[in-house]
Amino acid sequence: MALIVHKYGGTSLGTPEKIKNIAKKLKGLKEKGNQLVVIVSAMGHTTDELIDLMNKVSANPDNREYDMLISTGEQVSASLLAMALIDLGCSAVSLTGGQAGVVTEDIYKKARIKHIHLDRLKNELKAGKVVVITGFQGIDSKGDIITIGRGGSDTSAVAVAAALQADVCDIYTDVDGVYTTDPRIVSDARKIKYISYEEMLELASLGAQVLHPRSIECASIYNMVIHLRSSTKDITGTYIMSPQQIAKEVGKMEKQEAVRGIALDENIAKVGVLKIADKPGIAAKLFGALAAEKINVDMIVQSVHSAGSLADMAFTVERTELRKAVQVAEKVGKELKSEAVISDSDVCKVSLVGIGMVSQPGTAAKMFEVLSQEKINIQMIATSEIKISCVIKKEQGKKAVQILHKAFGLEKVS
Repeated sequence: MALIVHKYGGTSLGTPEKIKNIAKKLKGLKEKGNQLVVIVSAMGHTTDELIDLMNKVSANPDNREYDMLISTGEQVSASLLAMALIDLGCSAVSLTGGQAGVVTEDIYKKARIKHIHLDRLKNELKAGKVVVITGFQGIDSKGDIITIGRGGSDTSAVAVAAALQADVCDIYTDVDGVYTTDPRIVSDARKIKYISYEEMLELASLGAQVLHPRSIECASIYNMVIHLRSSTKDITGTYIMSPQQIAKEVGKMEKQEAVRGIALDENIAKVGVLKIADKPGIAAKLFGALAAEKINVDMIVQSVHSAGSLADMAFTVERTELRKAVQVAEKVGKELKSEAVISDSDVCKVSLVGIGMVSQPGTAAKMFEVLSQEKINIQMIATSEIKISCVIKKEQGKKAVQILHKAFGLEKVS
């Protein structure tokens, strides 16, 4: 008997018919003797609709009430799926994150999961029930409902699977796996059968929206294998696991191309603080102020003027945080006597990802050469052992992905 955790996204639960089909699948697995825990997202575009409704009522929504409101979408999905299972003669129970024992930090809207109390879950499983849990949420120390960020149902599923020491965590979605890049941009993008936590985390963090980045972090900490697969096709998807697990699974790692995938992030903006003093403590003051406002900064570039006493500081943030970031930068810039603060939202970030970059030099040079041949100007560059990211004009983003995908031969089967 296996303990299986499933997660279903909003599109997978978008209609009553889809919910009934999922219930039939779960019943079949239950009849084979498996124990089942199911994490669900809100149906279809419910969360977006709730946010739209909220904005019509309040110009500045309270964070606590925000979490109270948008947590209801998952409760609808969970109860409907439990009802569908019961109608099929399959014992089931729906639980909120709090009822399931998910305890979070005392931070509204984007808390991290601190602990999962398993008593209720184990008792329901022992009673032979399929346990359906609302994803994306838990409760804090005061007993308030807390959400863990958009896309957080993936994280809920991995955390529950790890806590229960499940045999597998299947994440069902509207795509059938992880591809070398977005198939909507490159038609011959190739599905990757196995990918490491590190590579997947980079792709997810850099704009590939198939998985919530924190779910991959959690999986890597607890060595929980994720199987990302289609909710409509009964086919193998992509297994996300450690390099050691991949080697054990396939006998050897897939051929280590320097580049395994390409991500495009169009939800970024660039901020520049011009002509500030080039001395110790300046960067700490600027980025400390941004951190205090919970603004996540990604790429950072400092350039020193020829005179040597002044520097320009440029960084990127999520586009939704641009206004707030500019306000903070202007305030700090005034204190530092900067010449000006400028911003640009007409940019995007294209990134190459692959563990093989560590042992194969020349990847960056090839990327820059390919972009230059197409007259695509690079505004900022950031690198790590397994990624190279470039900020370019937004209108050139998709073209950059297409030419890089071809240049690195990612359409070819390993």
